Amino acid sequence: MRWQGQRVGEKDDSALPGLEDRTSVLRTVTTPEFAGMTFHEVLSKSALNHVPGASRMPFAWTINPYRGCSHACVYCLSPDTSILCADGRHRPLADLKVGDEIIGTERRGSYRRYVHTTIEAKWPTRKPAYRVTLADGTELIASGDHRFLTDRGWKYVVDAASGQRPHLTTNNRLMGYGIGAAGAAVDRLSPDYRRGYLAGMIRGDGMIFHGVYPSATRTREIHRFRLALIDAEALDRARRFLEEEGIPTRTRPFTPASENRSASDALHTAVKRHVQTIEALIATPVAPRSDWFAGFLSGVFDAEGSCSRGVLRISNKDSDIIALIERGMRQFDVPSITEAPRSNGVRAVRVVGGLPSRRRFFAITDPAISRKLSILGDAVKSFTDLRVVSIEAIPGEQDLLDITTGTGDFVANGVISHNCFARGTHEYLDLDGGADFDSQIVVKTNVVEVLQKELRRGSWQHETVALGTNTDPYQRAEGRYRLMPGIIEALADSGTPISILTKGTLIRRDIPVLVRAAQRVPVDIQMSIAMYDDDLQKAIEPGTPTTQARLDTVRALRDAGFRVTVFLMPIMPHMTDSVEAIDTALRRIKEAGATSVVYGALHLRAGVKPWFMQWLSAFRPDLVSSYLGLYPGVTAEAPKGYRQWLAKRARPLIRLHGLDGQHEDDYPVRGIRASAPHGRPAPAFAPAPAPAQPMLF
Repeated sequence: MRWQGQRVGEKDDSALPGLEDRTSVLRTVTTPEFAGMTFHEVLSKSALNHVPGASRMPFAWTINPYRGCSHACVYCLSPDTSILCADGRHRPLADLKVGDEIIGTERRGSYRRYVHTTIEAKWPTRKPAYRVTLADGTELIASGDHRFLTDRGWKYVVDAASGQRPHLTTNNRLMGYGIGAAGAAVDRLSPDYRRGYLAGMIRGDGMIFHGVYPSATRTREIHRFRLALIDAEALDRARRFLEEEGIPTRTRPFTPASENRSASDALHTAVKRHVQTIEALIATPVAPRSDWFAGFLSGVFDAEGSCSRGVLRISNKDSDIIALIERGMRQFDVPSITEAPRSNGVRAVRVVGGLPSRRRFFAITDPAISRKLSILGDAVKSFTDLRVVSIEAIPGEQDLLDITTGTGDFVANGVISHNCFARGTHEYLDLDGGADFDSQIVVKTNVVEVLQKELRRGSWQHETVALGTNTDPYQRAEGRYRLMPGIIEALADSGTPISILTKGTLIRRDIPVLVRAAQRVPVDIQMSIAMYDDDLQKAIEPGTPTTQARLDTVRALRDAGFRVTVFLMPIMPHMTDSVEAIDTALRRIKEAGATSVVYGALHLRAGVKPWFMQWLSAFRPDLVSSYLGLYPGVTAEAPKGYRQWLAKRARPLIRLHGLDGQHEDDYPVRGIRASAPHGRPAPAFAPAPAPAQPMLF
């Protein structure tokens, strides 16, 4: 990211008020990556903040590395964009989730190379988009603020409204391999694909035997089928496909492992009618369809193919099989040549055209054996014509998706795509009622160093420190500044219990840090998940990680050994307070592995109510009069009668689902014991943070 801003000491008319007494402005930054936002990088004089009215709260100290919330995302791609995964396969962006392993890149020596990475966050958005078409036929649909790697560095899809940022123009060349123009669609669930795969696999590496053995008393007929492989993925697919054709098989060991060979298993059947059915299945159709050819190439590659050192070959002695491979390559416009026969009569069909041709072959045929698909360590180059030929605005707005990865990038439709910063989840608006909170972000860049000094003071009593009580510590800016790992380590090193409340899926990045911290101090984690209706979640929490992404994060934390409390708040009158809505939410929370739930009704802070009512009048105008009656005045919590009614509805359901947590009114009196990895009791002196309403409203 290229940051443009002021130096320390320069006059800054745009700086936020109230910073001068406790901080020094390092620089004020505006950047196209965060359009419409101003970042105030400051040197803070303090890190630990004493909470006013701590006697009424279950914690006395908090740390706010950020003030404001940089939740508005500017990067995004179409949900059907094809992403290269760690197993060498392409999957639509819409089908991926946080924690999935995919392929990114990193610079090693003179080249950028393909490496494994992990999705750390994912969220939806809706905005104007552009169609970028490349010379090889590859198409990309992305927002104007998305960036792709070119042979001249990273470039945005279009220029900024005010100009002056590097952006794509025709004849710019993208880096990667592309996927070419969309060809004939292949249905890998069709009977044609299934039978084509079995034909390629069994004719390539199977054995069918019929024999007659006469004796003095009778004549025996022997009918046998055997398919032996060292790769379980291909064997499992062949077994499944045979079962779908009504042919059961048995699996047994075939050859043991040796110094020069891996162990193999084999599928068997000796039932005459099944063997005869297999023979009929693997015969070449009179007029093979595209699906059959895709399956055939997949099966014969799994059986007889190799891909190493950038060379993809499929070898066989049978001239009919070689001819079918050649026809299949032509069918899908995969360039290939047939090599001269070796001394043993074996011939090979070799794919030419480099990585783009190999990836096209894999994308169309989808072989079962993952180890043959890997491009790890390969250099990122443009093997094919990836020149930009057009950039067209798409009318209206498009539903788009964002992800954050560990390497800072990923492979989208075969080209290198810039990583999206982890979205800071919803703001709490304790600073103001709207635009300033979103657009004026204070970043305490030295917070870790200051915190370490404060924790060394003899007066520090090692009381629980809560993060996320004011602004989300795992908001979007944390993807760049990475302040949280240092904060967690400093607190743990000093013996200070930690409590974290977040909506951000980026916390998954720090699970290893949290696990190490929990070996020394209690670590309490809460995830805020209020909306379980996707349409309502998109409307009321635009730009936050999806409900499912946050539930997946709960599961990841649980799998790492943490007890996680979910904040089911705010509950929205007439929108999310029905028995069905609450029961559905609690069921999904329980399935995610959470141990308790805290709930609370919507509370409208001063300055927020007009903003909320404006949203309500647009999204649910039928509820405006009801909300005006429920929430009179400037600052309003839900009436006591409504809260009592909600308690009678929610508490029995929480107990029913085994998620007995504390109601928000219990916090000042009872608090919550901190969670810790399984097997480590949680001391009572480490309460969860107070249930500050983790919502826009």
